[in-house]
Amino acid sequence: MSCPHGEHVPSRPAWRCRACGAPWPCQPAKLRLLAEYAGNMPSLMVYLVALREEAAEHLAELASATPPKNLHRRFTDWVPVHRSK
Repeated sequence: MSCPHGEHVPSRPAWRCRACGAPWPCQPAKLRLLAEYAGNMPSLMVYLVALREEAAEHLAELASATPPKNLHRRFTDWVPVHRSK
């Protein structure tokens, strides 16, 4: 799979990276998102939760069943969360 400029963006409805073919968000996409949302992790989480829900719907339709388990790990568990003391 190739994408103009090597952008690591999702290919819907399969949710694979257009540049590298890995499940999206792939490692380069995660690094880009962390840089884009530096200092604003709550907004990144909101964005990723919305994408996770969209992916769950698409993947369930593709499989004619339920979406893959543990999409939260793929979409949100990698985001650093710092709690205030």
